[in-house]
Amino acid sequence: MTVAVVGAGIIGLSIAWRLRERGFEVTVLDSGERGAWHVAAGMLAPGGESAFEQPWLTRLLAESGERWPAFAAALGVDVGYDDAGTLGLAMTADDLADAARVWTRQKLALLRPSELREREPALSPRVRAGVYAPTERQVDPRKVVAALRDRLDGRIVARRVERLSDVDADTVVVAAGCGTAALTGLPVRPVKGQVLRLRGEPGLLRHVLDATVDGRHVYLVPRSDGEIVVGATQEERTDRAITAGGVHDLLHAAIDLVPGLAEAELVETTVGHRPGTPDNAPLLGRLRDNEIVAAGHHRNGVLLAPITADLIAGLVAGEEDPLLEHFAPGRF
Repeated sequence: MTVAVVGAGIIGLSIAWRLRERGFEVTVLDSGERGAWHVAAGMLAPGGESAFEQPWLTRLLAESGERWPAFAAALGVDVGYDDAGTLGLAMTADDLADAARVWTRQKLALLRPSELREREPALSPRVRAGVYAPTERQVDPRKVVAALRDRLDGRIVARRVERLSDVDADTVVVAAGCGTAALTGLPVRPVKGQVLRLRGEPGLLRHVLDATVDGRHVYLVPRSDGEIVVGATQEERTDRAITAGGVHDLLHAAIDLVPGLAEAELVETTVGHRPGTPDNAPLLGRLRDNEIVAAGHHRNGVLLAPITADLIAGLVAGEEDPLLEHFAPGRF
């Protein structure tokens, strides 16, 4: 059986890799556009999103998080995998009241400011409280995609697909992110996000920081080489403009949280579009007899790559996991 995967982001490449491992003849059709993975910070935080009202999505996130250590190891190269955990932080009393609801549901113990600064000495003394989530991890999505492309050497073709009927394969897997809407008619919308990358001294931060600062959500993801990813705005917009207001809001929150970042170099400002759905859960499953969809992962594309790859590769092989019922493309 021949399989064409439309889309060369982290989801499409992960699916193609798993299909190749199963012995399928796979071609990845790459439009050349960088998707949301190129902007993503790579937080692997199943409890970090407010998915409590969607128990099946919560389960999907958690199960995929559990698969990431083996997934990263199987790639055989450094992909920035780090299991140091995440500090959830609240700057003000109002921030704490808002964050405490999530932390309580996650059953995380509240830490005092002094305990937080023992873990992260660079934190502002204004931080009121926080929690430590030891099971949350991170990877570098750019390194993951580079590793996947190496694994699929010779199977990636530069080609923009305008119509699925033009794709010659026994099975077509549509993993085109926001482009899935035009190809399938499914309700996948772009959700704009602006992200910054700073460069400071390696070791300034030891953990991922996921914080609320004066009502604004911000995360800081440190890399071993001194890079710190700061994100992200969330805007229901389709443009690709990097705005002064977006950069200001992110920098202001980040420096309030970690004052030492005022001395860091701003090395990159970038923008991308998360592929959202009406319920912000992914579309996973068969659309028509020979067409399968894996798209609409919203903020969780990196986290959900391992389980999406396993589920979709299994579906192509005739193994329909019951979990797919809850994410069927036909639910809209």
